[in-house]
Amino acid sequence: MIKVGITGGIGSGKTTVCNIFKTLNVPVYNADLEARELTNTHPNIIKSISKIFGKDIYIEGILDRKKVGSMVFTNSDLLTKLNRIIHPVVAWHFKEWLTLHQHHKYIIKEAAVLFESGGNKTLDKIITVSAPENLRINRVMHRDKLTEEEVRSRMGKQMLDEEKIRMSDYVLYCNDIDLLIPQVLLLHKKITI
Repeated sequence: MIKVGITGGIGSGKTTVCNIFKTLNVPVYNADLEARELTNTHPNIIKSISKIFGKDIYIEGILDRKKVGSMVFTNSDLLTKLNRIIHPVVAWHFKEWLTLHQHHKYIIKEAAVLFESGGNKTLDKIITVSAPENLRINRVMHRDKLTEEEVRSRMGKQMLDEEKIRMSDYVLYCNDIDLLIPQVLLLHKKITI
């Protein structure tokens, strides 16, 4: 089985790309969604996060992501601590997920911080999804109801597209110019040959 990673900055179009791969019957592991689920259900994560951010960071068993986000995106030490709690559990969860999909020719792991977390080291190929900064900002402002300043702050904590592209095997452009579906179909063909 070929393990393919998909990454890209916030608002780049990773989820859209992954949804196209899903229509091609390619299993997709969304590390960010799984991390959200695990932060609310995994006892070690809950205990560790509560220790750092206080027990009131969980409201009726659900992590107050907006509150955590406002703290970690202005404090790199807190962000590092949070990542050290979550990333190892997500890595373990991904390995478990792989065993359920081992009969597929290839699978995809979607992660915004694929390089930053070291998740790329366990994958065979990497795809970066790229989009112009202004388009990304508008997408995230609309999707997450954030201000431009909040989006730029989050973008500032992520690796630049240029760095991700340099370390990737493939690049998909999710913009208003290049057609996305033909790019994904061509890449699907390359991977399955």
